[in-house]
Amino acid sequence: MQSIQVIEECWSDRSLLTSSLTLETIQKVIADLDSGQLRVAEPGGEGGKWIVNEWVKKAILLYFISQTMQTEEVGIFEFHDKIPLKKDYKSRGVRVVPPAVARYGSYIAPGAILMPSYVNVGAYVDERTMVDTWATVGSCAQIGKDVHLSGGVGIGGVLEPPQASPVIVEDGAFIGSRCIVVEGAHIGKRAVLGAGVTITGSSKIIDVTGSSPIEHRGYVPDNSVVIPGSIAKEFAAGVYHVPCALIIGQRKESTDLKTSLNDALRSNNVTV
Repeated sequence: MQSIQVIEECWSDRSLLTSSLTLETIQKVIADLDSGQLRVAEPGGEGGKWIVNEWVKKAILLYFISQTMQTEEVGIFEFHDKIPLKKDYKSRGVRVVPPAVARYGSYIAPGAILMPSYVNVGAYVDERTMVDTWATVGSCAQIGKDVHLSGGVGIGGVLEPPQASPVIVEDGAFIGSRCIVVEGAHIGKRAVLGAGVTITGSSKIIDVTGSSPIEHRGYVPDNSVVIPGSIAKEFAAGVYHVPCALIIGQRKESTDLKTSLNDALRSNNVTV
């Protein structure tokens, strides 16, 4: 409780950044994020909703302000930044393939694998998750257990405003190659996104598996199999098709992620 009070007071009065108590509190918050003892957002709200810890996001922003630029050398590579790189992967039980980079203040759980990729401060990557080649996990994004972020996936970061929800990808989800998930979008448990799907916080995600379409906004329900789609929209200059996402099936418990996606594609005669 004291940490919350210190951060909130400094957020309102930046002159408190000269206080040793404030600086120590900011450092502790970032250290707790790094070790996984603290999260920017977590499940446990009413009706299964996620709770955003706004004060933690404020602490990250204050950390940027309070830090000075430093040079860091890693072999032949040189970095010049305010936030150091994450270290001690062996003791954490994390596999990291060069040149993967994670910033201090992100949490990478035991059993996770980072192929050449990038994880930003405040992000949370849970156990046994694969962050594949050239995938990006943006600031404060929350990635569950046993998730696969395929090659080139872009998980957006959300730091400002502090009350904005981060991107959430729940346990067991499969995010296909070159998918983009940004602006506080929420991907449910064991959902499967086919290659090239874009989900924003305001995206239309239309379930077309029944006799009538069911529309979701920025949220992919558990076990959904999703592909890119388009929907007609009328403008002053005429009717044009704009991107959306289509739920074309449900992942079966008896099949793995890729099999679920392939079965749904075959049954609907589509390819991605």
